[in-house]
Amino acid sequence: MSRQAQRENDSHLPDEGTDSVFEKLIRLPQRGKRCFLWALDLFSAFLAIVVSMNLSGMNVGPPLANQEELWVELIFVAFAGLFSFLLGTHRIKLYGFDFNATRLLLLSASFSAAIGVLANWFGFIKLPLSVPIFSGLLFFFLACGFRTGVLGVLKYLMEHREGRGDPVAVYGAGAAGVQLISALRKAKEFLPVALVDDNSSLEGLSISSLTVRKPSELQTLTAKGLITQVLLAMPSVAESRRREILYEMKNLNCKVLVMPSYPELIGRGGFVESLKPVSTKELLGREKVEPVLPEIAKNYSDKVLMVTGAGGSIGSELCRQLLRFGPKKLILFECGEYALYSIHRELRPLAERNDVLLEAVLGSVTDRGRVEVVLLRYGVTVVFHAAAYKHLPIVEENETEGASNNVIGTRVMGEAVAASNAESFVLVSTDKAVRPTNVMGATKRLAELVTQDLQKRYPEKTFSMVRFGNVLGSSGSVVPLFREQIARGGPVTLTHGEVTRYFMTIPEAAQLVLLAGCFAKGGDVFVLDMGDPVRIWDLAERMIHLSGLTVRDSKSPSGDIEIQITGLRSGEKLHEELIMGEDLLATPHEKIMRVREPSLQSDELSTVLDELSVAIELSDGLSVRRILSKVVDGFDGGSSSRRIRAAEFVTSDR
Repeated sequence: MSRQAQRENDSHLPDEGTDSVFEKLIRLPQRGKRCFLWALDLFSAFLAIVVSMNLSGMNVGPPLANQEELWVELIFVAFAGLFSFLLGTHRIKLYGFDFNATRLLLLSASFSAAIGVLANWFGFIKLPLSVPIFSGLLFFFLACGFRTGVLGVLKYLMEHREGRGDPVAVYGAGAAGVQLISALRKAKEFLPVALVDDNSSLEGLSISSLTVRKPSELQTLTAKGLITQVLLAMPSVAESRRREILYEMKNLNCKVLVMPSYPELIGRGGFVESLKPVSTKELLGREKVEPVLPEIAKNYSDKVLMVTGAGGSIGSELCRQLLRFGPKKLILFECGEYALYSIHRELRPLAERNDVLLEAVLGSVTDRGRVEVVLLRYGVTVVFHAAAYKHLPIVEENETEGASNNVIGTRVMGEAVAASNAESFVLVSTDKAVRPTNVMGATKRLAELVTQDLQKRYPEKTFSMVRFGNVLGSSGSVVPLFREQIARGGPVTLTHGEVTRYFMTIPEAAQLVLLAGCFAKGGDVFVLDMGDPVRIWDLAERMIHLSGLTVRDSKSPSGDIEIQITGLRSGEKLHEELIMGEDLLATPHEKIMRVREPSLQSDELSTVLDELSVAIELSDGLSVRRILSKVVDGFDGGSSSRRIRAAEFVTSDR
């Protein structure tokens, strides 16, 4: 660093003496800080009585004139100090100086003034009545003023000592906004420079030393570089209104952070630590799906539950939620060793707190012997079958493994449930099973058909399935991919500009699966009312804007992040569907639907599964596609280019 730069840098710092005083003030022990504040009150009381006596014409100078005046001053100061001590005004932290602290100081001053009035009334002292009254008022104002002054000095020294944080605007001039500003001023990461609110009656008012501005001024502030982020501090506002505000700010070239709701703040530290990036689910316009908690608890408490694919996105969330309802035992069944280790380590403390036995079981759903032993050994009551290969391009290139895990694994699990003392089986399915154009969707649709057939063959058991769209934040989903691409500086890649998808959160998906188990009567297909599909291009744009960046395109060649179209992948559809027909039935939950869909005859399905098993054993991907296309409505075996490559592989192999 050059000497000139060093001098410029040093010019922003206090000198050594100031820094030393600052350090001493900050590092004082609690007892020392309380003594300092109490001494401040004693000095305020002394100054108040001296000024009051002079104003009444007694002409009390610095060298005290006589013993009577000294006696009056000592009495007032003693009582003021006593009441301050009893009311605990010296225990209130400077940063916590609020209305309650002001009220306590007012009480202390009032009691001191009242003692003076009574002493004068009974003749213990001879003073004009105005002296004790005015002394009390002046003591109150001086005590408040000194505290405010000391607090201002400390804030000034702290800003100069630690440097200024990123300039931010706080959206929301209510109680939460005021508390957030106070918290930010104590931290060094952010510096509040603007306060914004959509309530026109607050415009122009000064709150926490900031003038309330209109939301429309945010565009100017960001354009001039006066703020780098906007902090939305409206935790109690309705979700619909919050989404409107976020949508209005989507074109700001700065990052937007949201203060969580008050329940979310519990146990999460201060306001600054609780600020979080804008949740994508808020951008998608989805209301939270409320589960029927008593119904869920009644169905799963004190039972032995088993979740297959327990280390996956949906499986792990199912396990987290199930532990809340007090099952007797929870079996984590997973074929991936590390995934099983991770979820078991995460859930073990929660299981211990809820007095639930937690078992980590390594195994594959296609291993009939292993599955049957596990069900028998632990006495499983309910099975949630979430184990599946779900990544479209991977399954598209590995047809035999996809069919083995998704179809044969479902058959093995279902038949093992039928042969055991288990009561019910819930299959986790996907919207890609509806008229699929890819192998993954076709295998999931065949798994649904298998589940329906199991219900016909074993009517004493309850087999059901639940179908939903994409889940936010799951492994391999578009949202974490976009976040990663934006963090790298782009480009953000889309397969097609008009692709739309249904979205829900992982907790919502898990709740739907649990509700399906409660409402199931046998052979049911449950679907969530997922609202309108989301255009992925719009989602990408919103994520870029709310990361404080701009989209680079022909209209804005100087933008930050480019959105590139890579072309539809083999088997990918522009628009997904949730149901095959219009035959919808109501359930006890307004956003859960039961649908009636066609099934296969048991002998026909048995023949298909036998053929599929042979093709899997021979690693014959082309035959797997052909078999799937025979029974799955909408699936034609995949793209022609893929069929050619598969045929070439089989030919060369022979």
